[in-house]
Amino acid sequence: MTTAAITAVGHYAPDHVVPNSYFESYLDTTDAWIVTRTGIRERRFLDEGATSDLATEAAKRALAMRGIGPEEIDCIIVATVTPDMFFPSTAALVQHKLGAKNAWGFDLSGACSGFIFALTTGTQFITAGTHKKVLVIGADKMTSIMDMNDRNTAILFGDGGAAVLLEPSEEEGYGVIDAINFLDGSGMEALHMKAGGSARPTTAETVEQKMHYITQDGKAVFKVAVVGMADVSLDIMKRNNLTSEDIAYLVPHQANMRIIQSTAQRMGLDMEQVMVNIDRYGNTTAATIPSCLAEYYSDGRLTRGDNLVLASFGAGYTWGGIYVRWSI
Repeated sequence: MTTAAITAVGHYAPDHVVPNSYFESYLDTTDAWIVTRTGIRERRFLDEGATSDLATEAAKRALAMRGIGPEEIDCIIVATVTPDMFFPSTAALVQHKLGAKNAWGFDLSGACSGFIFALTTGTQFITAGTHKKVLVIGADKMTSIMDMNDRNTAILFGDGGAAVLLEPSEEEGYGVIDAINFLDGSGMEALHMKAGGSARPTTAETVEQKMHYITQDGKAVFKVAVVGMADVSLDIMKRNNLTSEDIAYLVPHQANMRIIQSTAQRMGLDMEQVMVNIDRYGNTTAATIPSCLAEYYSDGRLTRGDNLVLASFGAGYTWGGIYVRWSI
């Protein structure tokens, strides 16, 4: 059976670096508190532009790495919760900006699990034999939906985009080997945006009451995320007969360092076996996992044949895990 392999990666982070001291200057918080509770030291903000710009730059870098033109892309999947607009899709805008004239595509809304869901979906197009080159992009301009005066959420997020290119594997046993995904809508109240959709359309009142920003019950989300992400990672290991010694890296969603550490501990991994960049970028939602892949590959820390477990947990609730055997 044909497998889908990641053949290129690309990551784009805006130039504007925002350290914890920025929030210290006007919120009731400290650098020490933020680092201790989250692991975040700084993040990047996109001052001008939109999610499609983050996604397009990441895609360009992936294409450049592969040495191909945009006209070779068959499909573009953009995982995001901050689309440029409701319609057309951000994928359509990326397709136009890239010049990927032969590609179709769509947006996928899976919150912090968006990239996991999108990678699973893109893999199906490759394994079905209907597509040869699928761009899977995770990108979010989280500053567009953040209340900068809410100290509980403002410190957590950053803007960024990252992309991977999927192609049929040229060798058996490499690429995306297995995926497990979950959805539980009963968790909606713990992490959502109250207004702006059809349930509560935009009005002057919803804007005045700040209902278009992230609403999060941090304690509730932490409680389920720390279990869900670890459980799905262990399920992936068991289903594929992997031990902690077999795994080169856990590639976790970068939401909270304590969740990352707990997941690694449950899997029997040392932190040297865990990809981490939350300290420099914060939570970029759908971009966190592919940004780790791109950075670690660029730094020479990823080797062909490495076993990777990708895992995430996000709003919905959504969560999932993917087993990848690195092919480049």
